[in-house]
Amino acid sequence: MASRVNEIVGRLRERGHRLTPQRYAVVRALVEGGEHPSAEQLFHRVSDAYPMMSRATVYKTLDTLNAAGEVLELEFREGPNRYDANIPSAHPHVVCTGCGRIDDVRLDRLGPSVQEVAEQMGYQISGYRLDFYGLCPTCLADGRGCRHPSRISCTGATLSSRAIHR
Repeated sequence: MASRVNEIVGRLRERGHRLTPQRYAVVRALVEGGEHPSAEQLFHRVSDAYPMMSRATVYKTLDTLNAAGEVLELEFREGPNRYDANIPSAHPHVVCTGCGRIDDVRLDRLGPSVQEVAEQMGYQISGYRLDFYGLCPTCLADGRGCRHPSRISCTGATLSSRAIHR
């Protein structure tokens, strides 16, 4: 995880971005959490160490990271956007309809499928989004069902279908 933080920091510096202690704290919290947090979750993680930091700093840092291609922004029609700094390119996710947890899915065979879609449909594919929905092991063990319809739909129907990878 530390190497991913250093990688992001190096790329930001190469692009001429200032790396304030607050921005560094946001990058660390984003990468070291190993999950897909919202901006608000990131703000709460770093606000104890930087009580004078504003939410705007978190949002501006996320915008900078997104523009630099260092985070993948997962947009949801309902609920906050979530951010993935560990794999900043388009890839599938599995989303828990019980607690909202998001995990990365590694599918080696998806790459050729994107090319097949491009060839079959005549599109130049710039990105894709593929999410799977269900209950995570913790929610299954707890006997929970879909408990967060305002965040995500049990069927995934409330998700934005807009391609989000640049």
